[in-house]
Amino acid sequence: MRAVYCIIVLGLFTSGAFAQNVATINGKPITTKEFMWFYKKNHGGTANVSTKDLEAYLNQYINFKLKVLDAKEMGLDTDTAYLAEIKNYETTLAAQKRPTKSSMVYTMVLNEYKEAALMFNASEIKIWNKSKDDQDSLERDWTDNLRKKYTVKINQNEVKKLAKL
Repeated sequence: MRAVYCIIVLGLFTSGAFAQNVATINGKPITTKEFMWFYKKNHGGTANVSTKDLEAYLNQYINFKLKVLDAKEMGLDTDTAYLAEIKNYETTLAAQKRPTKSSMVYTMVLNEYKEAALMFNASEIKIWNKSKDDQDSLERDWTDNLRKKYTVKINQNEVKKLAKL
């Protein structure tokens, strides 16, 4: 009986933990807090939107995260030029904002920049160096292949809850 109770409690904790994640990529969660921070930042602070709009933005965000994951697998995150660029940005950001390093906004902004720089570098290699006519097709194929390569799970219940905020 005790084992059954433990399993039920563990199941509740597990489902509660997933409910706070809007999606996962290869087992790594995209938290609701992270997703909504980026959504609001890119949509003028607006959070009142339809489920359809949130799903569309979530798919764009997942494609972005997949490209960052691919860039890391390509080793672009260890490139000396990239590391120098990130260090320079971190110094500039700290001088402008004067936040504590533990500040959530500081961390989110810095991570967004790091990931955007990685995605930019990977896009340059995989898309922009190709002929202009093929760029859209190459990007679509790239994200389609990344979605096949990595496990992506979207928590539809969490997306619906976010649309009601």
